[in-house]
Amino acid sequence: MTLPFSFFKQLLFSLLLLSFCGIFAQNNAAQNNAGSINGSFQSDTQWYFPDSVINAETVDEELASNTFLQLTYQRGNFSAGVRYEAYLNPLLGFRGEYEGQGIPYRFASYTSDKLDLTVGNFYDQFGTGMIFRAYQEWTLGIDNSIDGVRVAFRPIKGVYLKGLVGKQRRFWNKSAGLMRGADGEWFLHESFPKLAEKHWLLSVGGSVMNRYLQDDNITLVLPENVSAFAGRFSASKSGFNLNGEYAYKINDPFSKNNFTYNSGNGIYLNANYTQKGLGVSVSAKRIDNMDFRSERNPLIEELTLSFLPPTTLQHTWRLPTLYPYATQPNGEFGYQFDVFYTIPKKTPLGGKYGTQISLNHSRIMGLNKTYTDSIFLYNVEFLPNANSKLYFRDFNLKISRKMNKNLKSTFQYINLYYDKGVIELGDDNSAIPPVHANIFVLENTYKIKRKQNIRNELQLMLTNEDLGSWAMALLEYSVSPHWYFTVFDEWNFGNPNENRRAHYYNTNVAYVSGTNRIGFSYGRQRAGLLCVGGICRVVPAANGFTLTLTSTF
Repeated sequence: MTLPFSFFKQLLFSLLLLSFCGIFAQNNAAQNNAGSINGSFQSDTQWYFPDSVINAETVDEELASNTFLQLTYQRGNFSAGVRYEAYLNPLLGFRGEYEGQGIPYRFASYTSDKLDLTVGNFYDQFGTGMIFRAYQEWTLGIDNSIDGVRVAFRPIKGVYLKGLVGKQRRFWNKSAGLMRGADGEWFLHESFPKLAEKHWLLSVGGSVMNRYLQDDNITLVLPENVSAFAGRFSASKSGFNLNGEYAYKINDPFSKNNFTYNSGNGIYLNANYTQKGLGVSVSAKRIDNMDFRSERNPLIEELTLSFLPPTTLQHTWRLPTLYPYATQPNGEFGYQFDVFYTIPKKTPLGGKYGTQISLNHSRIMGLNKTYTDSIFLYNVEFLPNANSKLYFRDFNLKISRKMNKNLKSTFQYINLYYDKGVIELGDDNSAIPPVHANIFVLENTYKIKRKQNIRNELQLMLTNEDLGSWAMALLEYSVSPHWYFTVFDEWNFGNPNENRRAHYYNTNVAYVSGTNRIGFSYGRQRAGLLCVGGICRVVPAANGFTLTLTSTF
């Protein structure tokens, strides 16, 4: 098999740029009196092969690459930065609108004791993010930075104010909507030191966000100014914490909420208690019509202004990530509780080193809606009842124990209920049967020598729905701090279609030197959802080589 010349060009370009960054950082360190420059670099290149067994997508461009280079200059109170991005062409699963290269992110900032001023691109968040969160998540292909002006002001001790105006990034352009917002927070324990002396940490805050967008609909009368408001609080003392936020958005008819004229609202509450060896966390969330975007006709995850905090466990094991939960902004009620307990060491159950046990349960349900005489308005019950549709349920138990000075083992059992029609298609009346799955995970890490470790995972998912049952095995060998070798295989042995009972094998080698890392892998990628923090994107099936380079300096 002969590698294409373009593959070597991509590899050479990435290595040269990585070397340049390292040399540039070293030279800069010798000129500290002129300020400092730091940055980060990442390049992901994939070479795709056809694979009919896993129904891999056929591509005209066999080689694709996503590359980022961020440079930040700092001198005293002043900083400035740029980020170069290249999608040549975008990796499978990323939107085609990213194709190209350029500098879509640049900023200049001044910071003092009382004032922070930023012009250009920036990221920020008000409270939990229910009415505004600008952030980036490379793995999801999301970058919704604001291009404009941001000012943060601290008039007195304990009071933090900020305001912003700008437009949201939309691939290589900007959204049509103009965003204006303000946020304030008062940390009472900073203003009143006696509260801190008594170990109280108290704060209250509030936010407002406004979007201006011309009404271009020839059928409906749409509001051109849409505002959202939020208030929040937090209280902590002696291992106990309680925080919450309420958000309200005026009517905002657009494609993602079926052009309803109902207003939107959201409530999020979270309580935690920790002491030595014990931790308890309970959270609840109610969302109704809280999808907030900078334009009225977005596609999937683009142009999001709101972030709705998840109330489900974000699994990292391979098989449970087949069915991750994606928050339903048009309406859901959910709760989650976690209990963490460490059985003391040198006890019959704790063993020589102690045993960690965690129990997690989450449940997400729909809200019952009744439409009025108008198809644009509905009544909704505040809480779900026995007739409410179950979207998602997760019960899991995890036990970790150090068996001896060289061996540590972890076992986890996960029971999932996953309504595929709602979560992936947004269809409450979908004929797709929900998935019931039982998942078992066993992980062992063994220390061979002082710098050599071997780790293995065995995972089994049993289900009669969707793609059927899966098994997964992984083996990783590491020579710290430089070398990492990994092989794993996911086997869809229970697929109802016998011709699709495929093995998704993968092998990976990585070398790390300081803050530089290079990784090379070959294998199959299964189709499905990739989720981070309750936000997901579709990942297509693929087969091929992957080269990853990362560096910070």
